[in-house]
Amino acid sequence: MPNGPTTRTGVKSDETLFAVLAAVRESDGAGVTELADRLDVAKSTVHNHLATMREHGFVVKRDGKYHLGLELFNYGQAVRNDREVYRAARPVVDDLVETTGEMVWLFTPEDGRVMYLYGGAGETGIDVDTILGSWDYMHCTSGGKAILAHYSEEEVDEVVERHGLPARTPNTVTDREELDAELEAVRERGYALNLGEDLEGIHALAVPLRYEDALVGSLAVAGPAHRVSRERCETELLDQLRASTNDIELNLAYS
Repeated sequence: MPNGPTTRTGVKSDETLFAVLAAVRESDGAGVTELADRLDVAKSTVHNHLATMREHGFVVKRDGKYHLGLELFNYGQAVRNDREVYRAARPVVDDLVETTGEMVWLFTPEDGRVMYLYGGAGETGIDVDTILGSWDYMHCTSGGKAILAHYSEEEVDEVVERHGLPARTPNTVTDREELDAELEAVRERGYALNLGEDLEGIHALAVPLRYEDALVGSLAVAGPAHRVSRERCETELLDQLRASTNDIELNLAYS
């Protein structure tokens, strides 16, 4: 993040408050002096913002350090539960995890990125709680590309301009022309692949989720490359994903 809060088009005090909150999260607990130094903001300003957030439950103080408060979890749950696609997809995702034995993720787009809205680990042993609610780039994830492929050229331009095409692994597409070709291929075949583009050794397959002509997210299956081969992605897993999207769309229709 930047060295200190910036005003951009927002109110300066609000920008500072959000910068303090982000710094608390990134530090996993910090004192007033540490936060003030990190943000290049007066200690009194940081203290005042922390006091306000503490009063409302957004931060708590333990052993002299500030940590995120559970009120944020309360807000997060409300946001997720408000998403129709989450409510419709949750039981389907659980079934798909059990059927495939692999990780299954429900992605939703916002402001040019995708969030891991819900998912399961299957037999991978991954701690999904460390991933749920996190953001990822669209250009290097199967779930992101499944969505990005159905954006207009102007919308893709906005995503690239805002977030760039950073390399996550040697396999990540970082050239716009290559990305355009990849997205065209995704549109033609109806699914997106991630062959070690986000994490080396992990393959993933995703399909878009639509409801009433609106793109509401994507559904992905991921796992170790030795189990989730491209051949398995394009046969067995693709069939299972497509059947699952039908179930989700049905749930959306009757929710």
